Amino acid sequence: MTRMVVVLLGILAAATAAAEVFPLPVEGSSVVGEIRTVKTSQEDTLLDVARREGLGYEDIVRANPTVNPWVPGEGTEVVLPTRYVLPAAPWTGIVINLPELRLYYFPEGGDPVVETYPISIGRMDWGTPLGRTRVISKVVDPSWYPPQSIRDEHAADNRPLPRVVPAGPDNPLGRHAMRLAIPGYLIHGTNRPAGVGMRVTHGCIRMFPEDIERLFERIPLKTPVHIINQPYKMGWGPQGELVMEAHLPLEEDRDNQRFGPTELTRLFVGATQERLVAVDWSRAEEIRAAAQGIPEPISVGELAALSQQ
Repeated sequence: MTRMVVVLLGILAAATAAAEVFPLPVEGSSVVGEIRTVKTSQEDTLLDVARREGLGYEDIVRANPTVNPWVPGEGTEVVLPTRYVLPAAPWTGIVINLPELRLYYFPEGGDPVVETYPISIGRMDWGTPLGRTRVISKVVDPSWYPPQSIRDEHAADNRPLPRVVPAGPDNPLGRHAMRLAIPGYLIHGTNRPAGVGMRVTHGCIRMFPEDIERLFERIPLKTPVHIINQPYKMGWGPQGELVMEAHLPLEEDRDNQRFGPTELTRLFVGATQERLVAVDWSRAEEIRAAAQGIPEPISVGELAALSQQ
C-alpha cells in the first residue's frame, strides 16, 4: 500500500522520458513507430515503465491488461504500444486527440518528423473543449489563479485554495505553461506526474515536466492547435495494409451511436477513396471492443485483385 500511495502522489523514480520522434511516413501511409516489449525490474511499476518510454497510464495499462500495474514483478514482459496511426487532421502544429490521451507535434522546418507525447485531459465534468485554436503566450514558473469554480470544489472537499498559487512545488501548472486562445485553457507541466495519461484535469492539457520542457522553447507563438475526438483511427501501413487503432471513447460518448460499429464503416469509406481492399470486419470489431491502442491490420487483400480471380 505504501508503494501505491507514493506513486499516486507523483513521487516516481527519477526518469527522463524518451522523446517519441518519427520521420513522417511516405506518401500514402499514415502509420509510424513499432510495437516493442521490455522486461520489468523488481522495483518497477507500469507507471515507471510508461514514463521512461514516452507513454501514459492508460496507454500502458490498456496494452497490458493481465499485468498488475503496481507490482508487475521481476522480469515481466510489458508491451509498449509505440506504434501510431496518425490522426485524421492536418499534420501541422499541434494535434491533440482526446480519447487517445496523446499530443502530436509537427514542427516546421528541418526534416519532416512528428513528435508524440502522452497527456492528461479534463475530467468528464471539466471536459477539454474541441476545435481549432493557437498558442498565444508562454510562461516559465507561472502562478496559478484558480477560478472560483475550482476554489469552490476544493473548499467543498475541505482543501481550500488561495486566490493565487505561486510558482513552486505546490503549483499544479509545473514550471512551464503555454496559454491557448480558448480562454482559461493551457498546455502545461505538472507537480503530479503520476496523473499523466488519465482524465484528471479541470480541462487543461497536462504533460510530463520533461516533455513540456522539451517543447516549450521550440513551439512558436501562434502555433496552431487542433483538438479532436477520434477514438478509432484507420490508415495505411508501410506495406499497403489497412491498419486500425482503437481507444475507449470518452466516457460521455460511450452511449453515443456515433462511436459504435457504424463508425468503422464511415472510417473505412474515408480511408478507401483511392484504394480498395477487402476487410476482415469481425477482426475490426474485435479491435474496437478491446480498445488496446495497438494498431493492427484489418485488410485481407485488394478487391481489384480479388475480382480477377
